[in-house]
Amino acid sequence: MPLIVFPTSQLLWVRVAALLFSCVAFSVTAHGARVSHSAMGDWCIFCWAFSFACTLLVLLVEQFGLQARTPVSWTNFPITIACYAALFCLSASVIFPLYFIRDQNLYGEVRSYRITATVFSCLATIAYMGEVTLSKARPGEVAGYMATAPGLLKVCQTFVACIIFILVSKPVSYNQHAALEWCMAVYCICFILSMAVVVLCVGECTGCLPIPFSKFLSGYGLLAVIMYLTATIIWPVFQFSKDSGHKGYNASNLITVAVLTALNFLLYLADLAYTARLVFVTV
Repeated sequence: MPLIVFPTSQLLWVRVAALLFSCVAFSVTAHGARVSHSAMGDWCIFCWAFSFACTLLVLLVEQFGLQARTPVSWTNFPITIACYAALFCLSASVIFPLYFIRDQNLYGEVRSYRITATVFSCLATIAYMGEVTLSKARPGEVAGYMATAPGLLKVCQTFVACIIFILVSKPVSYNQHAALEWCMAVYCICFILSMAVVVLCVGECTGCLPIPFSKFLSGYGLLAVIMYLTATIIWPVFQFSKDSGHKGYNASNLITVAVLTALNFLLYLADLAYTARLVFVTV
């Protein structure tokens, strides 16, 4: 009787663990945590469901040997998905207990479901971080761009920008001054270009650029660092002046945006430093 034998590896088991942990997290939350009709609850469920679905896709493609038939670069796609999944699950692991466990007078099954979801979200985050660690390029190794430090930094940059967009949009907090609108333009332009790099690498379209990909990365990296430096200075100066009058929830949002802007500036600076000395092969 023929047997189907699946080749095993440490990376495979880490992916299976991440798949199971993310599945348990969103299943438990959807079943009995009672977080429906909540924007933050929906966000957390989306994070876990997205991570589960994409990991399942990666596992199926690799186990059935369909990498050559996929319309994407398989040297870049799995680690890109793993990095996004790690960031999504990390955000859910922070948001879920803050909104649905802390200061909540809950007892019985609902509280147990929420604690269980938080625990498995944290486990999923650790598993996805382990997958990224196992998949990233080693020094001197030929790998896809997204497996290198600059590629992973691009993922982090786009994720941080998305969080900034959420914080500045409800309520809108960038239309009081032209300088703040410039900051919003910085966030949008750099996000679009970073996401374009991710899409080009995953879609194996880097050769479509009118200039060499390495020169594009260097020029864009320098431009992004300069633009984010201006936003890092301008945002707190104009948002926290004496005449701004921000209080309470909105003030905490603006402080978070200032911190995330500085964080993204450091990410772009590190990206530029890596790009300046990295020799990679685009597959």
